[in-house]
Parts: sequence; C-alpha cells; structure tokens
Amino acid sequence: MASSLPQLLVRWAILALGVFLATRLVPGIQCDNAATLIEVVVLLSLFNAVLKPILVVFTLPFILVTMGLGIIVINALLFLLVSHIVGASFHVAGFGSAVWGALVVSATNFLVSGIRGRRGPPPPPPPPPGSGDARNDVIDI
Repeated sequence: MASSLPQLLVRWAILALGVFLATRLVPGIQCDNAATLIEVVVLLSLFNAVLKPILVVFTLPFILVTMGLGIIVINALLFLLVSHIVGASFHVAGFGSAVWGALVVSATNFLVSGIRGRRGPPPPPPPPPGSGDARNDVIDI
C-alpha cells in the first residue's frame, strides 16, 4: 500500500503534464487554472479506471475492425465528458480538439513512461548450485 500512493501521484503528474501540453498545443482546449487542471486529472484518471474498460468491452468489435483506432475515439469521448462535467473552466471546443488532446495526452504518457522505464516483476532467482544434474533434467509425463 505504501508504494501505490507514490505510483498514483507519479501517474497523475504525467497525466497533468499531458493535459497541460494539450492546452498549449491544441487549439480549442483551454484550462483556466491549476485547481481546474487537478480536477481534470482526477476525473480523467477515474474515468480511465472505471468507464474505459467497460467501453472497451462493449466496443471491442469496432476496436478490432479499426485496428485499435477505436481506442482514440474512446479517449476523445472521455476527454469531452470531463470537459462537460468540469464546465467553463476547462473547455474543449469539439470532437476534433478532443481527439488531438487525447493524442497529446497519450503521447506524453507513452514518452514519459518510456523515459522513466517500467519496472516489471523481479526476475526469478537462479537455481541453487548442484541442483541441475544432467540425468535429472528430463521431465516425465
């Protein structure tokens, strides 16, 4: 539990960076202040954790036919939903702006996570010395 809070804060910081970059790079996306940015990040992470898996399951045939491009549509719709919930302090002009904003956020997440490096499970420990006898390496079925 102790390590999950710092990981969550790092993921939120990366998401905040992506949303901030989207407001600077994409015409039609505006965020008024830092408090609104935090609200957007919390809502986006909540929707990505709860709504996105449900939407992916229901739209799986569409995602497969479009070879994954349907995920971008889902991300853009979530971006628009957050804009409608937050109100005037976070504005997304339309679906096109939402698509570009979702792409900027996804690219930022991909790049920063790649730079940070993902830590997977530790490798299994090597076998103790002398346990690998050549005659005992056969698996009997």
